Amino acid sequence: MRAALAEAKATKVGADLEAACLAAISEMSGSDKELAETLHALVKKHTTLGAKTWYGMPAYTNPDGKVVLFFQSAAKFKVRYATIGFQESANIDEGNFWPTSYAVLKLTAADKERLVELLKRAVS
Repeated sequence: MRAALAEAKATKVGADLEAACLAAISEMSGSDKELAETLHALVKKHTTLGAKTWYGMPAYTNPDGKVVLFFQSAAKFKVRYATIGFQESANIDEGNFWPTSYAVLKLTAADKERLVELLKRAVS
């Protein structure tokens, strides 16, 4: 909750939201940090989404400021995998039933290609 309040305040005063996102990533360690850095690079390269933090974790927003996707580190929640999740504003619908989050241990080249496809669909 504290992170969410700080983020709301930072938005109102025009803080550098991408810097906050990068700071959150830099505070991570191990595979969480590697995965978050990779996701950030892919988002910046393949979309026009803006970076920010959301509950203290990296997130990416559309031009309306709505979160499209987010990253949750494994360490923060004391679980064995990180999560890449998509919010309602992401255009990833597939019929009547589709995944909105993915457990991630590492990203292979094939995984990165699939993720880029999802990113491009999410912002289409």
